[in-house]
Amino acid sequence: MSGNFNSFSNFNDMHLDILKEIGNIGSGNAITALAKMLNKKIDMEVPKVKILKFSEVTEILGCAENPVVGVMLAIEGDMTGCILFLLDLSAARALVNMLMGMDNKAMADNAEFSEIEVSALKETGNILASSYLSALSELTGIKVYPSVPDISIDMAGAILSVPAIEFGKLGETVLYIETEFSEGCTRVVGDFFLVPDIESYGVLMRALGVIW
Repeated sequence: MSGNFNSFSNFNDMHLDILKEIGNIGSGNAITALAKMLNKKIDMEVPKVKILKFSEVTEILGCAENPVVGVMLAIEGDMTGCILFLLDLSAARALVNMLMGMDNKAMADNAEFSEIEVSALKETGNILASSYLSALSELTGIKVYPSVPDISIDMAGAILSVPAIEFGKLGETVLYIETEFSEGCTRVVGDFFLVPDIESYGVLMRALGVIW
């Protein structure tokens, strides 16, 4: 089987299972890294892994007007594109409390994040996203490297417009991974979106044996 592909829709169940395993291993790597950073025991639920059309991403997030924290890293190396880590504000505040060792009620719902808290969220998003890319590299042999992360606190639609602006260079679909983890009574749900550019779908498919 050969040809030009620009989406995950060409994958069969076996290849999707491999992508799901990447999500599982990436989640495990990410939580291990987070636990080491916090020096705390972190529990993780089995991640949910789906293939979505880019247009469906805002539906996952509730609506385009929902305020979220987004950490985006460009993917460089054998394949290119971007990986986006999104948290709604309540999850981001719970994560900040976890990072800072604060009580869950220590931050008011309408409180803005301090510079230190934004920096902590950015570094955490960087660690988690890099863990997923490491899992992708380990399972496929593809060499990928994350760029310096950018963080934004805005409406979901505004944050998603960044990769959407380059949509002509991106594929039709994204790999969606929902990761849920907790420390004590603090529970955090975050969403990862892997968006390869069109040429990189072929690189990934060849690495998985879908095309040659």
